[in-house]
Amino acid sequence: MSHIPTELKYVSSHEWLRLEADGSVTVGITEHAQELLGDVVFVELPKAGAVLAADEQAGVVESVKAASDVYSPIAGEVLEVNAELEGAPELANSAPYAEGWFFRIRPANVADLDALMSADAYAAEIGA
Repeated sequence: MSHIPTELKYVSSHEWLRLEADGSVTVGITEHAQELLGDVVFVELPKAGAVLAADEQAGVVESVKAASDVYSPIAGEVLEVNAELEGAPELANSAPYAEGWFFRIRPANVADLDALMSADAYAAEIGA
């Protein structure tokens, strides 16, 4: 069964979000997503400075099984991407909620986080 941290928010496309102390939001893929994908071999991330709409494609994650789009769960400006994933995409498997994060975004409206799924709702969504 997938680990689903209770302090995060989730979306049905299997991204997680963490509100940081500075008001930015860190985004990554869930443990469930990386389990479905298998061994991650490549990650394409958005460019810092890109302005994304909610649900807009923000990147791609490729594994030995499939390629899957990564979406921006909220609207905002990309502040930073996890450059470590370029040389070590397997971090998305080994540490999806820590070193395997994908990008940080400055939300256009931080209240948008309130509409996203809680850990319990996400667990129900994936049947965990």
